[in-house]
Amino acid sequence: QVQVVESGGGLVQAGGSLRLSCAASGIAFRFYDMGWYRQAPGKQRELVAIITSGGSANYVDSVKGRFTISRDNAKNTVTLQMNSLKPEDTAVYYCNAKLYTTDVWGKGTLVTVSS
Repeated sequence: QVQVVESGGGLVQAGGSLRLSCAASGIAFRFYDMGWYRQAPGKQRELVAIITSGGSANYVDSVKGRFTISRDNAKNTVTLQMNSLKPEDTAVYYCNAKLYTTDVWGKGTLVTVSS
C-alpha cells in the first residue's frame, strides 16, 4: 500500500521546537522528492520545505533559518525540525512524496503554537 504517514505534531509555546516525521511505504523512496506543506485555517496550502531525491533542500522564506528538512533513505523517512516556532506557524502540516505524475499525500498532523 502506497502511503505516507506524519507524526510529531502538537502544542508548543512560541519560541519552542517540534520535530515532524513522515514515514513512507509502498514507494521507491530514494527516487522521490519529499516535501512538507502546511495549511492554516482559512488559507491555502503552501509548500514549507522540500528535499529532492538528490538531497537538495529548499524552504519558503518565512521558515528559512528556523526549519530544517532531512531524509533517511535507509528508513524511508523525512523529518522537519522546526525551531523558534511562531504563532503564525500554526497549521496542519502535510507530508508529500512526488515522482513524475505520482503524488502521495499524508493525512496531516496539527501544529499549534501558542503566544
